[in-house]
Amino acid sequence: MSVAAYPLIADWVGTDGSRLVIRTGKVDIGQRISTALTQIAHEELAVPLDLIDVAPVRTGHAPDEGITSGSNSIEQSGHALRCAAATLRDRIIALAIARFGGDRGDWQIADGILHLPGINHRCGVIDLIDKIPADATVDPDVEFRSRLGPSPKPGMRGLADMVCGRFVYVHDLDFPGMLHARVIHPPQVNARLAELKTAAVGDLEGKGFRVVRDGSFLAIAGPHEWPVVQAALALANACVWDVGTGLPEGDVFLQLNPKNAQRFEVIDGIPQIGAVPDRLVKPDISARYERSYQMHAALGPSAALAKWDGQKLTVHSHSQGIYPLRDSIADSLSLDPAQVEITHTPGSGCYGHNGADDAAFEAALIAMSLPNCPILLKWSREDEHGWEPYAPAMAVELAARIAEGRITAYSVEVFSDTHRGRPRPGANRAGPAKLLANRFRAAAVPPHPAQPNMGRHAGMHRNLDPIYAFPDKRLIKNLVTGMAHRTSAMRTLGAAANIFALESFLDEIACQNGADRLEFRRTHLTDPLALAVLDELGRRIDRRPDLAESAGRGMAYAQYKNQMTRVGVCVDVEVNDRAEVRLGHAIIVADAGRVIDAEGLSAQLEGGLIQAASWALHEEVTWDRDGVTSRNWESYPVIRFDNIPTIDIAILDRPDAPSLGAGEASSGPVVAAIANAIFDAVGIRMRRIPFTPDAIRKAAAMDEADCGSTPSV
Repeated sequence: MSVAAYPLIADWVGTDGSRLVIRTGKVDIGQRISTALTQIAHEELAVPLDLIDVAPVRTGHAPDEGITSGSNSIEQSGHALRCAAATLRDRIIALAIARFGGDRGDWQIADGILHLPGINHRCGVIDLIDKIPADATVDPDVEFRSRLGPSPKPGMRGLADMVCGRFVYVHDLDFPGMLHARVIHPPQVNARLAELKTAAVGDLEGKGFRVVRDGSFLAIAGPHEWPVVQAALALANACVWDVGTGLPEGDVFLQLNPKNAQRFEVIDGIPQIGAVPDRLVKPDISARYERSYQMHAALGPSAALAKWDGQKLTVHSHSQGIYPLRDSIADSLSLDPAQVEITHTPGSGCYGHNGADDAAFEAALIAMSLPNCPILLKWSREDEHGWEPYAPAMAVELAARIAEGRITAYSVEVFSDTHRGRPRPGANRAGPAKLLANRFRAAAVPPHPAQPNMGRHAGMHRNLDPIYAFPDKRLIKNLVTGMAHRTSAMRTLGAAANIFALESFLDEIACQNGADRLEFRRTHLTDPLALAVLDELGRRIDRRPDLAESAGRGMAYAQYKNQMTRVGVCVDVEVNDRAEVRLGHAIIVADAGRVIDAEGLSAQLEGGLIQAASWALHEEVTWDRDGVTSRNWESYPVIRFDNIPTIDIAILDRPDAPSLGAGEASSGPVVAAIANAIFDAVGIRMRRIPFTPDAIRKAAAMDEADCGSTPSV
């Protein structure tokens, strides 16, 4: 896809005269994509790693590769770069043959030098690149260079600067004449600014602050950050809000039912338009699993810098999709997209759609009102927790018939609001409608009605289709809209809830039938690569010591999107008398195909485990009529360092296979493994995330069959 849109070698790789420069439309949000791309260029062109740079990802300069999401960066940008670099290598060798002779197989490339053994002709690869025509095209079928031995170990780009405090995040930008800004957000999404006390505004403006208002969008700016923070509090106290109907306070899980939904059968991972099949008759077992609203809760709140010079709007943002954001901002401000330039500048990573896009647009709105002044806008912790798009609440209902120890019929229905709230251009001004501030401007753009995502393994139905060989499957997607909160993409989209449900359900069936939990999964798998993952997981489990009496061990398996990285997980937990879950030891076995950056892959798998453990044990958005109440780390706790398990990672490298996306592969199995470990420890089947001490105590007081909501499959 990326090569088809950008077919020139120069779109992906070039030089600045003395160094190799690679280009990408994918942004680095801590997943080490820039490190992996550098490694790919090194493997194909043999240029030393310390002579390779990654160009800034900037609209109008970098390839437009959409949004950095879905664990697609290596498969898309990485593949495109490998094709470009391999084609470039072939063109360089052909150039050397034309100049100096020799056969193609005789020329060798190493340490950035192309040479013909036995003679003195030695050509620098970087020097030869400039001799390749600018219109030379990428060969998508080019033969890649084989690994002749261990590749040099790449260091994480920027790590030394981070450790030494030299790394520049978007929050650190400092331009001449820059003003700091804060937005005064309403108490909740349905509130509107009814009155702004003019005396207070006059007092602030008399002190040199700049107040910007557009309908109910309200902001303040000034030359020094802390006085702006204090002035923002004063301005907030000058606001009188019409709170409207407030936020709905009903049980969201009761809303997640077929009567409220647009329904689609899912076949081979793709939703189908038409009638859905009837529910499974007389299942032997059924259960419902649920996930609460959860947030990205990035450690650093969102920020952006914007400047309008009267002709061009320049923006620095940590958005994961700078091209869609550019087009949506341009549409919102009646500008031509060419008048908006967005440069990705690192911020706190989020793996999904947090407040970065909204902060960028808010900074742009302020900059348009204050021309020729760079505006650095930062959200507060309360802003981030209260206004970022959340991962939607979900419910997954399963049922199965069992015969001779095997699943003979399987039914699953998933219920969710949309996972697709990013500001992408589309019909009816879909891009502007998904930018928060547009809801509050005088010429407001109402929220865009959620549309069902009909892509393969997309949105809520990601990993709904089991990777297991069940002979009779009924898979139903239920889109429920108009719920309590604005929702969008968070790491794995619907896969975490779907895998949590399926792998907990399999565990429950295995336990009820007296089957070994790992072997029960093996009997339903036909993929030899999946079996290899489980076999290695089993070997590592067998080497673990016996558990203490209060401990439990849980496992789970999944292949992300049924086509990316395969992951088997085992987690040991202890549940104490206060119903607190302590994580002891975790095993991750992964097959990601050809491994580009083993340390980066391990970091992704570990990071997915830690985030998923936090989801499983702690995270839940809370609210009342007056607004979101989980606005700090006390009301929205996340996992702490004292509960991070020791992690044993095994990567099954297949160097001759394509590289597979891995950034979201471990999260779903980890949630399920923790749930299964809790059951193994205390005999309580937890069916709603998060598994807080209060939730475990309530479940312990109920009959196990009544845990969670009543199934309707």
